[in-house]
Amino acid sequence: MTAPSSPGAVRTRITAAFTDAGITGQLHAVDIDTGASHGIDADTLVPTASVHKLCLIATLYRQAALGRLDLRQPLDIPAEGRSPGATGLAAMRDAARLSLRDLATLAVAVSDNTAADLLFDTLGLDTVNQCMADLGLTRTVARHTMRELYATLREDSGGTPAALTDPAVVARLRALDPARTNHSTPREITGLLTAAWRDDICPGEHGQEYAEELRTVLGLQAWSHRLAAGFPFDDVRVSGKTGSLPTLRHEAGVVEYPDGGRYAVAVFTRAAATTVTLPAADAAIGRAARIAVDALRA
Repeated sequence: MTAPSSPGAVRTRITAAFTDAGITGQLHAVDIDTGASHGIDADTLVPTASVHKLCLIATLYRQAALGRLDLRQPLDIPAEGRSPGATGLAAMRDAARLSLRDLATLAVAVSDNTAADLLFDTLGLDTVNQCMADLGLTRTVARHTMRELYATLREDSGGTPAALTDPAVVARLRALDPARTNHSTPREITGLLTAAWRDDICPGEHGQEYAEELRTVLGLQAWSHRLAAGFPFDDVRVSGKTGSLPTLRHEAGVVEYPDGGRYAVAVFTRAAATTVTLPAADAAIGRAARIAVDALRA
């Protein structure tokens, strides 16, 4: 009889969680300290959507640790020309002035696209991609800023938001094709998170301070309906970053238990339905992550 935590049994249970929710998915979960892992198509290239903000924020803190920028540097943010989005600066109407690290907080906490693009503009896509390559994450590539990504959605849908629920339109969206948009793999995203929690991103004399602040920022996300929903305990900490596009619902993060166990998990999913609201798919992300982490802790 197959053991409940055997790789085959774990894959079967995770696949069932996805199927029951009407989605397909890829997953990788790894014990940050031992390297033990479970995965489903963990090396498959996936469109990252806003999960790629993890790469952006990691690059920002690495550059700061290297002395190439000051996280306290303020940026003036005009009221005009902001990136599309329903949260943060993208939804605000007046001019503002914020530091780089406060922009990082907004980009993670409420997935603020304007904040993210101000950081992309400061760093440059090439710098973000070089940081990933330096960390050994050679399949993790940013092709677009958030404004550029959303521009492809407008172009491919004819500029009509309602068209983004039309299956024929969704099928041609470049933003959903990993070959033509920002992309990574579940294994590389957990590799990035592992590096963040093992202090491997921020070098230099003050690297520890930057590493701790990086983890603090990554723990500020406001949403708890995906990854965190699988770990509804007061003494379990979940730090994560969601990503959403038509039919795509993702989250990657780190789950920390009071006994010291810590696990990086990345879950990328695609729904058969094009409906915008699909709570079962959101919940399945947490359920799949919990199955994988429980197996690692068994």
